[in-house]
Amino acid sequence: MPGLLDALAPLHGKGGGIVPRGTRTAVFQQIFDVFLVLGTLVGVVVVSYMLYNAVKYRDGEGKRSDEFDPPKLGELPSGSGGGRKLFLSFGLSTVIVVSLVAWTYGTLLYVEADSPGEDEAAVEVEVTGFRFGWQFEYPNGHTASKLRVPADRSVRLHVTSDDVFHTFGVPELRVKTDAIPGRYTDTWFRANETGTYEARCFELCGAGHSYMTAEVVVMPPDEYREWYESTGNETTDAGETNASANDTATNARSPAAWTAAATGGGAA
Repeated sequence: MPGLLDALAPLHGKGGGIVPRGTRTAVFQQIFDVFLVLGTLVGVVVVSYMLYNAVKYRDGEGKRSDEFDPPKLGELPSGSGGGRKLFLSFGLSTVIVVSLVAWTYGTLLYVEADSPGEDEAAVEVEVTGFRFGWQFEYPNGHTASKLRVPADRSVRLHVTSDDVFHTFGVPELRVKTDAIPGRYTDTWFRANETGTYEARCFELCGAGHSYMTAEVVVMPPDEYREWYESTGNETTDAGETNASANDTATNARSPAAWTAAATGGGAA
């Protein structure tokens, strides 16, 4: 089964080194598949062995008393092979657990690395969080409240905050990093499918925390190139002016006004 083989071997050689393959979503899916396969295998072995012993040493009618001679109180059991089964089970468990931890740690190092490990140049976007919204700035100076990126290309995000601690995350793309005032954190992702995803704040940052969202639009490469070439050093692209104005007005509210809006008490 190709899917199972991919799950059990998410690392492959490239350029003389060993790097995981696929997007962040694929890597996390591979980790999940490995844990699922091993967990299912261990469960089947343990339950099967338990049922085998339950049937073998059952106490029922028609069973001869000489088939099982239980140890007496204070007597050490015999015939167990001197604890070989115990040491064998502990040894195999140790090898499996240590190997799994080492493999998972190495894979997560790749996921958390600044560089996506791709040959092509990544799209660079600066992300700034503020109460209660997100601003995205591209290398050409264009800024917007909506993040547009091309499909099948790595995107590197440099994330910071203008006020308090936030956390920028896109659950469907398996990307999340802290937005810290006065410093930058880096993360990356690569989307294989076009579509619209939702970015959220995952750090409780005030009364308007639940409203702190942004659209992430994954576009076909040609459409993205066309859109990017049409942008310049402006604050919003076409179609986002009204939304940006609403965001500005919304973000200007005081925490008290946010609380009133969130509880149905109206806006200040």
